[in-house]
Amino acid sequence: MNFDLIIKNARTRFSDKKTIDIGINSGKITKTGNIPETGNAEIIDAGGNLVTESFVNGHLHLCKVYTLTMAGEDALTSYQGGSMGKAMTAIELASKVKEQYDESWIIENVRKAVKLAVKNGVTHIRAFADTDTKAKLEGVKALIKAREEFKDSVELQVVAFPQDGVVRDPGAEDYIRQAMELGADVVGGIPWIEYTNEDERKHIDLMFELAKKYNRDVSMLIDDAGDPGLRTLEMLAVKTIEEGWAGRVMVHHARAMELYPEPYFRKIVALLKKGNIGVVSDPHTGPLHARVRDLYDEGVNIALGQDDIADAYYPFGRNNMLEVAFLAAHLLWMTTFKELDILYDLITTKAAKAMGIRNFKLEEGNPANLVVLNAETVRQALTDHNPPVYVIKDGKNVTL
Repeated sequence: MNFDLIIKNARTRFSDKKTIDIGINSGKITKTGNIPETGNAEIIDAGGNLVTESFVNGHLHLCKVYTLTMAGEDALTSYQGGSMGKAMTAIELASKVKEQYDESWIIENVRKAVKLAVKNGVTHIRAFADTDTKAKLEGVKALIKAREEFKDSVELQVVAFPQDGVVRDPGAEDYIRQAMELGADVVGGIPWIEYTNEDERKHIDLMFELAKKYNRDVSMLIDDAGDPGLRTLEMLAVKTIEEGWAGRVMVHHARAMELYPEPYFRKIVALLKKGNIGVVSDPHTGPLHARVRDLYDEGVNIALGQDDIADAYYPFGRNNMLEVAFLAAHLLWMTTFKELDILYDLITTKAAKAMGIRNFKLEEGNPANLVVLNAETVRQALTDHNPPVYVIKDGKNVTL
C-alpha cells in the first residue's frame, strides 16, 4: 500500500498498551498495525506516546476573543456572581463592546485564537459571531474570512448569533438572514433572554424558519441563568422534533438544568434523546452547569466547550481542550480513571458526535484527524494539558 504519512510507534487508547503504526493516504486512515517504511511517505515517530482523535470545540464566541479590556469586568462580576441570577444583566453590559465592532480588528483577534487552536490540536470549532443591530455583520464577516484562511488546519462552523435576542432586538432577524446569504454555516439563537414565554417561542420559531429556508443546523444558548423556571430547552427540543430537525440541533449551557426537579429533568432527557440533540457544557465559565455526567450516562450527546477566551464572561482561555477537560474534572468531581476517559471523549469523539461530525474515530477508513500527544496516558495528558507534539488535519501534518 502507498501512504502519504505514517505514524510509527503509536500508543492508542485501545491498543492495550502496545504500540502500533498508523498509515494515512489521501486524507484517510488506511491501515493500523505493523507498517514498514516505504515509498516517499512522511514519517512521524510517536515514540510510544498517545495518539488519539484531534480535539473538538463545540462552543466558542470567536468574535469576542480578547475583548475583556474593552468590555471591563462589570459583566464578568454579574455573570459569575451568586447563583447567576444576574446573567441577563451581564449580557446587557457586555453588549456595549459591540458599539466598537469592526471587522478589521476582530479578524486579528480571531487569527490569534485560531492559531492557538492549531497549536493545541483543535481541528473543529463551532464559532459564534454576534449578529444583531449592534454588531451588524462585522463579526460574521471576520469569521467567514478566517474560515477560508484556516480551512486546511481547522474547520470553523460559523454561527450567526443574535446575542441580544430577536423579539427584543427588532432587526436582528434580518441580520441573521443576511449572514446566511453571506455563507454562515449555522443559525444561532438565545431564546431565554426574551421577556415573555410567547416571545421565547417566537424567537425559536423565527430562527427555525431561517434554518429550514437555508437548510442550516441550529445552535442555541439555552436557560443560561440560575432560574429553575426557565423552560426554553423544552421548547427547543419539542420544536426540533416537530420540524424533523433531529440530529441538527445543539444546545449550549442549559445551566438552569442543575436546578430542575428530578422528574422534570428526566422528561428533558427523553426529549433530548428523541431529538438527537447535542449539548455543550462549559462548567468553568459559571457556577452552574448542565448535568454532564447524568446526561452522559443517559446516552445524550454531551460535550465540553471552551466558550470564551479573555472576554466579558471569562478572563482566561487558550483554545486548549485538554485544559478545559482538566478544569471540568475538578468542577464536576470526575476524577476516577474511568471518568477521565469520559472527559477525554467529551473533547474528542463525543464532541464530534454532538456537532454532527461523522466518522471521527481513529479507525481504518475514517478521515485522519489526529494528535500525537506529549503523554503516554489520558491521565498524564489531562494532568499536564500540554500542546500535542504533532497535529494531523485530514491527513496533513499542520503542526505549528
